[in-house]
Amino acid sequence: MQFICRVGTADGRVLREVHEARNEELLRNELERRGLHVFAVERRTRLALPWAGRGGRRRRLPLPTLLIFNQELAALLRAGLPLLQALELMLERLKDPQFRDVLTQVRDRIKTGVELSDAFAAFGDVFPPLYASTLKAGERTGELEQVIRRFVRYLQLVISARKRVVSALVYPMVLVGLSIALIFVMAVFVIPRFTVFYDSLDIELPLLTRITVGTSLFLRGNLWWLALAAAGGIWAVRGWARGEQGRLVLDRLRLRVPFLGPVLHRFSLSEFCRSLATLLGGGMPLVPSLEIAVGAVGNAWIRRLVRPSVQQVREGRALHQALETSGAFTDMAIDMVKVGEATGALDTMLGNVADFLDEEVETRMQRILSLIEPLMLVFMGIIVSLLLISVYMPLFSVLGKLQ
Repeated sequence: MQFICRVGTADGRVLREVHEARNEELLRNELERRGLHVFAVERRTRLALPWAGRGGRRRRLPLPTLLIFNQELAALLRAGLPLLQALELMLERLKDPQFRDVLTQVRDRIKTGVELSDAFAAFGDVFPPLYASTLKAGERTGELEQVIRRFVRYLQLVISARKRVVSALVYPMVLVGLSIALIFVMAVFVIPRFTVFYDSLDIELPLLTRITVGTSLFLRGNLWWLALAAAGGIWAVRGWARGEQGRLVLDRLRLRVPFLGPVLHRFSLSEFCRSLATLLGGGMPLVPSLEIAVGAVGNAWIRRLVRPSVQQVREGRALHQALETSGAFTDMAIDMVKVGEATGALDTMLGNVADFLDEEVETRMQRILSLIEPLMLVFMGIIVSLLLISVYMPLFSVLGKLQ
């Protein structure tokens, strides 16, 4: 659960931050151990939205919509408009009813004196965890417009990387779908029609034909039950995957998929490095940036490997050493982070690591595609050939006897 904390630092500043913890007592102990004076801790209540998804879960705002919003907001702030007036102007032009509900509540909270970062953070999972933290860094440094532009650049790179991965997977998925559809049609509708013909031949069918015909008749006779079982299985797996343990297991299995696993691994590392570079570039300290960047990683297993690094850095260990201990990062990434720490340009070096990983993801996806396409064609050819051979083998046997 999440808590809103009002804490005092050793240099006399009073901060209002959002932290996650199992309960209030553990959070207070952790904050005091870090040398902070805790003034107040209250559980964060998330704002209600009329467009919540199934099961009361609110849908995350699409990244392209968030990108356009921040581009316009940065342009208005650069033109000299006050924040509240900029939001009012954007509300007048906003057509998306879902986002309008969110922005209206954000505007109302700002009118009451709430900071922009806290107003967006109140919506929980509707926005990426990185967003509110980036805004908080801009508010602290007084460079909100520059920080928003840096976040816009981050979104552009993330959206571009995801589009490349999805577009690379489209053709293989189409081939797989066509293969399954072709096999299904032949097994359920074509092969069972030959059973009457086989009965009229009054011969013993070859083993391959008996297996094919038996499988086809079973599929056709139990089609609806199998469909219901498949739908129930998918529903059960999706429900299990929503839990922490289920998602952890599935994400670890994804990383072990041949060829595709290393691509997903590098994509997760790119998400981490890009998020951390954006936060550090916005002026946020390393430890809070590291906590948020870990949460921004989509793969639960990678998050679990990297999360202990936060505590190690908090205790004074160098970032590259903590990341190396996690075992999740490549040697090249560790070396570049080490150089960034030594030169004082850690955010720039992390951005370079993310760029390199994105290029590597694209290159590996192209290699996978060059292998998958011929393999899928060969697989389809073998399956169709086996089906045809099993269907026509009894005919060959009859023709051989007649001769």
